[in-house]
Amino acid sequence: MKSNWFLAALAAASLTAASARAGIKAEYAVLDNGLKVILYPDRQSPTVACRLFYVTGSVHEHPGNTGIAHLLEHMLFKGTKKVGVTDPEKDAEYVRKIDELMAKYRALPPGDTASAIPLKRRYDSLIAEERKLLIKYELWEAYEKAGGTGLNAFTSDLMTAYFVTLPKNKVDLFLWLESDRMQNAVLREFYSERDVVMEERRMRVEDSPTGRYWESLMGVFYEAHPFRFPTIGYPSDIKALTREQADQHYREYYKPNNAILVLAGDIDAPSALAGIKKYFGGIARGSEFPPIVTQEPQQAGEKRLTVRKNAAKARYDLLFHTPGFENQDLYALDIVEGVLSGKSGRLYRKLVKELKIALSAGGGNGLDKYESNFSVEVDLDGGDPQLDKVEKAVWEVLSDMGQKPISDRELTRAKNQVAARSLRQLLDKEELATELAFWEMRGGWEFINRFPERVQQVTAQQVQDVCRKYFYRRNSTVGVILPEDGEPGAVKTKGAGAGRAGAAGKSAVGSKGSSAKRVQAASEGGAQ
Repeated sequence: MKSNWFLAALAAASLTAASARAGIKAEYAVLDNGLKVILYPDRQSPTVACRLFYVTGSVHEHPGNTGIAHLLEHMLFKGTKKVGVTDPEKDAEYVRKIDELMAKYRALPPGDTASAIPLKRRYDSLIAEERKLLIKYELWEAYEKAGGTGLNAFTSDLMTAYFVTLPKNKVDLFLWLESDRMQNAVLREFYSERDVVMEERRMRVEDSPTGRYWESLMGVFYEAHPFRFPTIGYPSDIKALTREQADQHYREYYKPNNAILVLAGDIDAPSALAGIKKYFGGIARGSEFPPIVTQEPQQAGEKRLTVRKNAAKARYDLLFHTPGFENQDLYALDIVEGVLSGKSGRLYRKLVKELKIALSAGGGNGLDKYESNFSVEVDLDGGDPQLDKVEKAVWEVLSDMGQKPISDRELTRAKNQVAARSLRQLLDKEELATELAFWEMRGGWEFINRFPERVQQVTAQQVQDVCRKYFYRRNSTVGVILPEDGEPGAVKTKGAGAGRAGAAGKSAVGSKGSSAKRVQAASEGGAQ
């Protein structure tokens, strides 16, 4: 009778071979104006996942204009010179008058309500007249009438995406509407939409049990790199953004040389490329973003953030700085994630099953362009957090991985997980289309195949080496959420958890499937 170990190894080898055979084969082209095109024929169903990504996000922002990429995501659903309006010339005149009025409003001395009131009335009157010209949701309804599903948009730290899935005979509609948005967007109703974004921030950040925790975490974890900026923007910056600022950003950077167009589904690649050239080929290049030159300095020491809030679930997060893609250590760190995570992972076995001091525990390899991170996430028992014991146990697990190689069984299991994830991508063309764009942004769409292939080559010694290299206290940031002192369920802690600060946070912004945990909040839903 064959041993369980032999059967597991045989299954893993079969899955790895299947993953290699099922490598994603896409067509790639770059138009003369710089537009990058990725085409993935897949005839499982007569639909096409259509994606247009602009390589603009919060990483390209600075204090004073944070949130501008996210606000623009909203604004591009307001229409163009051709879509969403009955009289574009008259509409342009209203936009000009509102710009002039708002400039006067901003120039008022603080507290000058006597002058502000008539300006506000005039603004309300102009907006009311302009809205008589608008066809609300015309772009949205055009997609819906064509059988479109999943229409939406999102903004991340690195890219802004517009997406919809259409019947295969309606792809030209996507090409026409999106090429029009790239050239002719009109940022009408800007200031009312800015108020919508402020309300979105209030709901997602200020009123969220963990929103400010994650935002504060980023400011602690990243001291210098622009990954520290929240995608939705800081409140004072959002309030100060003007239509002119947003329009300038749009006209400089929402251009083909800063864009990636992906079609995945029932397409004929040569015909699809011809259509893309027809609609996008004549659009002029725009400005190139200045290079991201700021690098995160080495930490001076361990950093900590403690937030006490009864509305939030108690948790412990531990973050480590790791290199940006494509540093070779990231492949071994993906194995580390597999060894630590899941109910058979070391963290869960130690903290949940053995010591019974946590509700769940796992790790994540958050690879990204410029800078990456590795995170440990532990859900604590809010009634009895036992923070000191949790932190001690986590460091024991990480230290053990740096002191001796992982077992062959653990190595095979982790590689098996990566291979399975690669195969699952083939079953969801919407997810696949997004992954192709993110890999292209990082360094080339082919890494959707190369990354899992190179993870399969990782050795136990390499896993041990990266654990020693990155998992040490001076490279760590700790984040803790605990119940408030003096409130029901509050537990006073001492030592590592009392009154000191550390942070770890995460969100998933479409990176490389389940193990991509970039710790910058994505904002989604521009058309709402």
